[in-house]
Amino acid sequence: MTADGGGSNGSRNRLGKVALQQLATDIGLRMAVCHFPPGTSKWNKSEHRRFSPMSMNWRGRPLISHEVIVNLIANTTTQQGLTIKAALDTGPYPIGRKVTDQEFEQVKLKPSPFHGEWNYTIMPILSSK
Repeated sequence: MTADGGGSNGSRNRLGKVALQQLATDIGLRMAVCHFPPGTSKWNKSEHRRFSPMSMNWRGRPLISHEVIVNLIANTTTQQGLTIKAALDTGPYPIGRKVTDQEFEQVKLKPSPFHGEWNYTIMPILSSK
């Protein structure tokens, strides 16, 4: 998967790696992650394909509620036929969550030979059952 180089999914985010470790373990697959270098999210073609049409779709409309925002995003289609799916996630996301050193040590992270600080694979933790 590719990810931006900063923000909540940045390459230095410990909580993101802990969450990916849980996903890798749950589905039993390695998670290869390649972060864009800092300041280069403009290279992320997926974002360009979606965000420009989404912005044009909601231009001039007041974003007055979550429902309006989700519906405007979900009713976007690009000229090439790409459709966007959107749903409001109302799950709890506590702020200020800190990952302990002990938690982070459990992440089975294998740095890539090329820029291992940005690119790595998270291996699933196999149960001893």
